[in-house]
Amino acid sequence: MATEDYNQLFTENKELWEKRTDEHLGSEFYNVEEFIKGKSSLNRFELELVGDVMNKSLLHLQCHFGQDTLSFARLGASVTGVDFTSSAIDAARKLNNKIGTNATFHCCNVYDTRQHVKDHYDIVFTSYGTIGWLPDLKPWAEAISASLNSGGQFIIVDFHPVMWMLDEDYSNMKYSYFNDEVIITESTGTYTGNRNLHAPMKENGWNHPLSDIIGSLLNTGLQLETFKEYNGSPYNCFPGMKLDNDGLWRFEKWERKLPLVYGLKFRKTDLC
Repeated sequence: MATEDYNQLFTENKELWEKRTDEHLGSEFYNVEEFIKGKSSLNRFELELVGDVMNKSLLHLQCHFGQDTLSFARLGASVTGVDFTSSAIDAARKLNNKIGTNATFHCCNVYDTRQHVKDHYDIVFTSYGTIGWLPDLKPWAEAISASLNSGGQFIIVDFHPVMWMLDEDYSNMKYSYFNDEVIITESTGTYTGNRNLHAPMKENGWNHPLSDIIGSLLNTGLQLETFKEYNGSPYNCFPGMKLDNDGLWRFEKWERKLPLVYGLKFRKTDLC
């Protein structure tokens, strides 16, 4: 697919996310009111992988309206967030001012990160529902490597690619694990619970097997340090899920049979 075709698909996705931002800001799912009072938006999976961020610099890619970015700031990190949705970045800046943190936010496509962010960081981070919006992981991985200090770490925690094999009801297998074409669906709502938020809008996504995710990062010279898979999700954002006794959400139909989340930690060495 030509670059200009990707640009059209990005434009359609951006329009979708501009619509979603206001709904997300007022949703119980994001619970902005409690966040302002001091509640962290970070989950145990990412906290375990990232570790202590005190006095470290952190770049958060595809940060939406910045709750996780600002949660890291509250833990002592110097943070920068990047997202392609202007309404989300505007909201992130307002939230930053409201809670008194000192974060920086840039509105750009993640592929264009280095055109907007010139610093280098101890940690680059991304999580939950991010790379499925990207058709090509090579420029993504290159932007990550170029943004890291020597010795710096990249951490991703995201929904497992096996999840994206399922149909819209998450009850049957529909897509190939090795699917390499754009998956085009129509959306009228969002994962926060409002399924009738707007008229049908196109949603363009790509499934990336773990071999492609890991391989794209290894090809930049980054070294893999940690690989985790989890059979539960910290979020109730898919149909047919129930809360289990360990505090994680799982599909009733699939029980603990599917991996729902994975986590990776890479390090940049002097050889990169």
